[in-house]
Amino acid sequence: MAEQYLAQPDLGFIKEVRTLGGESLNKCFQCATCTIACPIAPEDSPFPRKEMIAASWGLKDKLITSGDIWLCHECGDCSDLCPRDAKPGDVLSAVRAAAITEYAKPKFLAKAVNDPKALPFLIGIPAIWFALLAIITMTAGDTMSNIFHSVFGDMLGGRFHWAHAHEPGVISHADFFSTWFVDLTFLPAAGFAAIVFVLGLKNFISNIHENALLEGKTYKKTIEAPEFIKAMGKVIVTVLTHKKFSECEANNDRSTPHMMVLFSFIGLFIVTNIFFIALYLLKSPGPYTQLNPVKWLANISAVALIIGVSLMIKNRLAKKDTQPTFYKDWYILWLIFTLAVSGLFAELVRLAGIASVSYFFYYVHLIAIFNLFLFLPFSKMAHLVYRLVAMTYAEYSGRKY
Repeated sequence: MAEQYLAQPDLGFIKEVRTLGGESLNKCFQCATCTIACPIAPEDSPFPRKEMIAASWGLKDKLITSGDIWLCHECGDCSDLCPRDAKPGDVLSAVRAAAITEYAKPKFLAKAVNDPKALPFLIGIPAIWFALLAIITMTAGDTMSNIFHSVFGDMLGGRFHWAHAHEPGVISHADFFSTWFVDLTFLPAAGFAAIVFVLGLKNFISNIHENALLEGKTYKKTIEAPEFIKAMGKVIVTVLTHKKFSECEANNDRSTPHMMVLFSFIGLFIVTNIFFIALYLLKSPGPYTQLNPVKWLANISAVALIIGVSLMIKNRLAKKDTQPTFYKDWYILWLIFTLAVSGLFAELVRLAGIASVSYFFYYVHLIAIFNLFLFLPFSKMAHLVYRLVAMTYAEYSGRKY
């Protein structure tokens, strides 16, 4: 039997939810139409009615620690059928954004990502940083070569030399931004994001398990790692096939663009790691020929990413009157679009032989990647991690989801 819960309303949380996109929250009169309409809610303790009630009362602790808010895919079925136009899907999206802010540390970065006033700083800081690196690369090459040689010498066959030689007469982005500077920027950024995720997930898993025990959603007193990992394997298949998304009706047309973006990022992740190994282990610097199969994967992934995110933007613009899109959504959509377009254009213009324009697009590309990497645990993209873990827990705990 579920234990009793002591309600502790937080009026500030209600305001936060409304600010993050749940402005229709006060229209809800708890009729439960949303829960009946949801095609993917678990049979035991379904959503989103109970979440709408908790949000209306400002029960922050109850919502932030619940895994159920992440099981919602914001498909829109509940919002379409709501007789009061309370838009439960938007409210749960806002609650998830608040949860990301709660779990990600430091919190000021999470708040900055959701604040349009902070956008100039999110763009300006990496813009200044990469401009400085470009100046050093183009004007202090000999100095950097001497520094690297004095520190590393010819260690590992010269793999730690400053300059990575390439064919003469070929435009290379490494001549504008040293590959060392790029990797020494992004590896720590990726490491920082990973640490933030690990720390956040540690609390997240503990909280959703405690919440499930409190509300009688599981009979398992502890989380066994082998079984949890096994459950994650099943969930990953569900995510890759977008099975749950496809069960939705109102916005199932979003399934294809989402899959295109997902698989494009997977493809680009594979490409990045292969070229990293080729550069530092195999001592084979780029630029690489377009006949290289890995370049095929890179180009196909880039084009698919542009098409996928463009369709997502198009869908949101087409439904802006009935399903408004908020800043947190536009931020990540335009960030991905900028990242994809700038990367592809940097490549195309390089092949056309226009170095200065290619360097400019590469500069924009690096700024976009920096924003994506460093702020990943704080932006809407963090739902990729939290939703995966929440779905895994639902599978592990034996809920019919």
